[in-house]
Amino acid sequence: MAALEKVLAKIDANLEPALGRLFKLIEIKSVSTDPAYAGDCAKAAQWLVDEFKSLGFEASLRETAGHPMVVARGKASRPDVPHVLFYGHYDVQPPDPLELWETPPFEPRLAEAATGKQIVGRGVADDKGQLMTFVEACRAFKETGDLPCEISVLIEGEEETGSPSLPAFLASNKDELKADMALVCDTGMWDRATPAITVMLRGLVLEEVVIHGANRDLHSGIFGGAAINPIRVLARIIADLHDPQGRITLHGFYDGVAELPEAVAEQWRGLRYREAAFLKEVGLSVCAGEEGRGVLEMVWARPTCDVNGIIGGYTGQGSKTVLPAEARAKFSFRLVGSQDPDKIAAAFRAFVQERLPADCRAEFISHGASRALQLPFSSEVLSRASRALQAEWGKDPVLAGCGGSIPIIGAFKQDLGMDSLMIGFGLEDDRVHSPNEKYELSSFHKGARSWARVLNALAP
Repeated sequence: MAALEKVLAKIDANLEPALGRLFKLIEIKSVSTDPAYAGDCAKAAQWLVDEFKSLGFEASLRETAGHPMVVARGKASRPDVPHVLFYGHYDVQPPDPLELWETPPFEPRLAEAATGKQIVGRGVADDKGQLMTFVEACRAFKETGDLPCEISVLIEGEEETGSPSLPAFLASNKDELKADMALVCDTGMWDRATPAITVMLRGLVLEEVVIHGANRDLHSGIFGGAAINPIRVLARIIADLHDPQGRITLHGFYDGVAELPEAVAEQWRGLRYREAAFLKEVGLSVCAGEEGRGVLEMVWARPTCDVNGIIGGYTGQGSKTVLPAEARAKFSFRLVGSQDPDKIAAAFRAFVQERLPADCRAEFISHGASRALQLPFSSEVLSRASRALQAEWGKDPVLAGCGGSIPIIGAFKQDLGMDSLMIGFGLEDDRVHSPNEKYELSSFHKGARSWARVLNALAP
């Protein structure tokens, strides 16, 4: 503990120069979506390489078909310590619309707010401020002694464009990047005073269905009533997908869906989540999901079936009395637990086929699938990280779910066989991807302290 206290004190003492380093990184216009900024992306990557080298890490810039990767390795002198892989990204979203920024987006500044000081600039929350919390924790360890873990680092420059170069890079560098655990910072806190560890990510199945009927569009005055209408067939299929209680009716759909451990369910209930406000913000008032489930449970830990689009017949201005030859819909299934994406897709296709009347056929188009991911609640790594965050913030971290999917986490699990510990310090009001993006100074400062505690806790 004495060694850790020295590290934490060094982080406190380094806060002002740490801000200066963060400002220098934010000033680099590493917009990955616009080819005009390719040079800036390379500049940001090289800046990080130089930064890691200054800490005594082995570091290099790795070229890809797109923007370069940063790979670094910091070795611990102690034997038999855990090996962790830290992931972040240096690329940022375009700053447009520029006229809505109070100050230039790539001229970072400290701003006063009711909640305290804020760092303002494009990319400060997503993800430069977040990744620099980890860098500053490593710096404090190196300046006071030694790293507590073997640390590899992978920082990419295409996260904001879907990481097109990442799969091939992981496949080509498996041996170098393989570690005991991945650490990911691109997440957030529950609130300003309560840390969080994201332990669940929902999987995804994307299906498109085309219902074919007659060999051409038909006049409804001549054929209406006698000819099958694919829109009506599709509408019935969609209606049958949920029962009156909001449960999904596909055969075997809930195989692999476990109930929350009671300790986690009790923690979520104790968060006093404002469900009415959550719906009111988008103009709704009644929860439409499974009966007997809270909003947090539904969006974090329960599977879903949603229709994302319906196309069929005449959709132009005015009226056209037509029976369409086809109708189509796009569906997404969010998966949890050990649900099998292939089985879900097969069950859905069988469900549709069973409801096809004579003279109709279905065409299926897959748009991809991925499994859900979950860090076991009984994991020793999770327990150690939770205790570390509690020591810094004075509150137990929320063991949170994520309603969406983070592709890199799936790649780490599938390609490198690693679970991921997802700890970030962003807040809901950080205006990520929007003008005047900000990151709380407390998130930056205590984020670095938190990573120091987590790294220390992971070491035996």
